[in-house]
Amino acid sequence: MMHLLRYIGQRLYTSWATFWFAAPFVVTYPLQWALSRWPAGRPYLRSLNKAWSRFFILLWGVPVETVRAAETVPPGQPCLYLANHSSLIDIPLLFRTLPGGPNVLGKSSLAKIPLWGPIFGRTYITVDRNSAVSRGRSMVRARQELAAGRSVIIFPEGQISAHPGQQLEPFKEGAFQLAIAAGVPIVPITMPLNHHFLPDVGGLRVRWARLAIIVHAPISTTGLTAADAPALQQRVFDVIASGLRPEAGGVPGPGSWRRPVAAPLGQPTVPATRPEPVG
Repeated sequence: MMHLLRYIGQRLYTSWATFWFAAPFVVTYPLQWALSRWPAGRPYLRSLNKAWSRFFILLWGVPVETVRAAETVPPGQPCLYLANHSSLIDIPLLFRTLPGGPNVLGKSSLAKIPLWGPIFGRTYITVDRNSAVSRGRSMVRARQELAAGRSVIIFPEGQISAHPGQQLEPFKEGAFQLAIAAGVPIVPITMPLNHHFLPDVGGLRVRWARLAIIVHAPISTTGLTAADAPALQQRVFDVIASGLRPEAGGVPGPGSWRRPVAAPLGQPTVPATRPEPVG
């Protein structure tokens, strides 16, 4: 009976979370569409998306643990925010937490989502990571944004981690070359728990769970050259990895109203394998 009640609760909460994510977008869609087609309106659209993110995360009723380093980037100074990628909720949580209206580099498939995708593609930076030309163009556009005084969010792993919350994927070097060339500081960010709420499992799986975001102290790139990119990359990797919580690894399983079938007597259970340590 408890399994059935838990399953019903999960279905109801998924419906609640989906409604409060979609309803504000539907209401504001005409405005978002208009602002996305007007270059001067896109900063306002980013502010609108920030408010949208704050609103639906509040309505979801999940506690958000926010940790900020004492040292921060001076107001008005653009920077490159580099964050780990563990969940489909990462971008909204970053929008909710970070100051101003930063741009974000996202995969090109996001621009193909009906209704919302074209707005995202016009407002933010998209990249096809399988195309060298697309990767180059995205770096050029990101540098243009930084030169215009707008911060940019990049996920240096290039994808959602195969072991979210436990270990990072290898970082791509492009973001570090960009930061050095643009002369902007890097702000590492760790989100260690997001995969519990909305994991990337090929479908919609929502579970009420605490979120957390750690905004680390900025790392200066002043005086660095392209030859320093590998060392900078390793330094940022270590900082972001330091905020992970390996004990919180793993994604929630699919919901079911049936009671799990116990293993036959005398049949040993197979322990879960532990991932290789980071680094």
